[in-house]
Amino acid sequence: MKPYLRTAGSTLRGTTGRIALAAAAVAAILLLSLTSPAPRSAQAQPGPAHTPVLFRVQAGTALAAPVSGRLLLFLKQGSGDKSVDTDEFQFEDAFVAAREVHNLAPGQSVELNADEAAFPRAFSTLKPADYEIQAVLDVDHTYNYRGREGADWQSDVLPLPAWTPGSSQPVLTLDRHPEQTARQAAATEAARNVSPLVAVQESVPSALLTAFWGHPIAVRAWVILPPGYKAADHYPTAYWTHGFGGSLNYALMTGLALHKRMVDGLMPPMFWVMLGESVPQGTHEFADSLNDGPWGSALTTEFIPALERKYPAMDARPTGRLLNGHSSGGWATLQLQINYPHIFGGTWSTSPDPSDFHNFTNTDLYAPHANLYHQPDGTPTPIMREHGQVLATFEQITHLEDVLGPYGGQVSSFDWVFSPRAATGAPEPMFDHQTGEVHPAIVAYWHDHYDLAHLVEAHWAERASLLTGRLHLVVGTADTFYLDGSAHLFEARLEALHAQPHFTYLPGRTHSDLYRVGTDRSGLSNQIAAEMYAVARPGSGWKPRTSE
Repeated sequence: MKPYLRTAGSTLRGTTGRIALAAAAVAAILLLSLTSPAPRSAQAQPGPAHTPVLFRVQAGTALAAPVSGRLLLFLKQGSGDKSVDTDEFQFEDAFVAAREVHNLAPGQSVELNADEAAFPRAFSTLKPADYEIQAVLDVDHTYNYRGREGADWQSDVLPLPAWTPGSSQPVLTLDRHPEQTARQAAATEAARNVSPLVAVQESVPSALLTAFWGHPIAVRAWVILPPGYKAADHYPTAYWTHGFGGSLNYALMTGLALHKRMVDGLMPPMFWVMLGESVPQGTHEFADSLNDGPWGSALTTEFIPALERKYPAMDARPTGRLLNGHSSGGWATLQLQINYPHIFGGTWSTSPDPSDFHNFTNTDLYAPHANLYHQPDGTPTPIMREHGQVLATFEQITHLEDVLGPYGGQVSSFDWVFSPRAATGAPEPMFDHQTGEVHPAIVAYWHDHYDLAHLVEAHWAERASLLTGRLHLVVGTADTFYLDGSAHLFEARLEALHAQPHFTYLPGRTHSDLYRVGTDRSGLSNQIAAEMYAVARPGSGWKPRTSE
């Protein structure tokens, strides 16, 4: 599965620039979030006689105008923290409650019942203890994807010593914006000061996406130039895209690290096009989707041709266009190679999202009575692990996302890419969020359009010569999101087609340390770049400087 880790400073998720949803779609989705019943574990589960757990949140005088958004309360045991948030390594330590807020004016306040929409359960179930709480107003409903951003409002952390739920109504004041994390600040500074001899930001307007959404949309990327770049020369081009939660600035930071490796002689000289693939709904995966729009067509028929016209030094042959991505970026690059094999000469996809839906993070979506929350024996379906220990179940992640907001989360992002569109304008959910039961009709649509193992088999007759030997995949045997299971199934089906897949399973590696080679945290990039270069420039004899 795509990385879900979203705490401050997290490096496991990826993103690009903002693309605003059409107003009608936003209204439809928010209406659904307000009128649909809360998830089962998020509904109030107090005893027969209880006092509602109420909090009051007011807009401070620092606000210049009324604000709207999703009001979130984060509460946990303890004291002395400067911030209270969810933590993926102690998934249920923090309680979260939420409600929508509309036009909250400076000085006004609203009441939030923490028994109505809450994770992991109603606040009234908490035992008396020392707690601390913080309020956050997510003004553009992006918390599920990006966490706290500069435009959001938050309160100070309020200590609740010896607090008994329902015994009082604490008041929190929204009076300041969240501070940038060190990583966010570094990315912003890098984008502001990058040399145009190293990286150039490109934005190509898309007629296809603009027609789909009804307002201007562009495909955006940072182009990393080869060291010593000369317009008269020809260089291979690697198209890279980030994982879930990343941003365009994050793509730049990764690209600058790759450029330094080329300067140091660890990687061959190439263009690296660091593509952004984030939208408010999550990541669009560069797929042609009924909900997100025709991103694959826009990339291959509009963006790449425009880029190659501007940079004639880019090798425009398929063998000169290679793909690389991690996690959701890994799935995106896999599907681009499979769906556009005449455009690209090979993909090096690492820890990709499920490529065979017979194992969709530990669930066979095609099994009779498939359920994402429980295994056939009734045990909870795990979705995250670390050192052999389960960190979270599929049910937990789904219910947390449902509380944090109506879209932008990992689970809902799959629906936005893979599902048909409902009459409301939102995507059809693939499963029931209260029970975990899979909807077979929606899964059938997923199968026909986005199950990559199926797509390879279905189109093998016409694509065999363009796909044989071109699918490279690397995943850890201890992948945090169990993605090695789906990879094994996909590899077996490729082997049956004699597709000559290049699949590598790194013992004990997880989602976050897959690229480590010795003491080099990103050493796998060197190997991938060298293999790409050998495809684009066979017989060149290029070797890294360190081996000379």
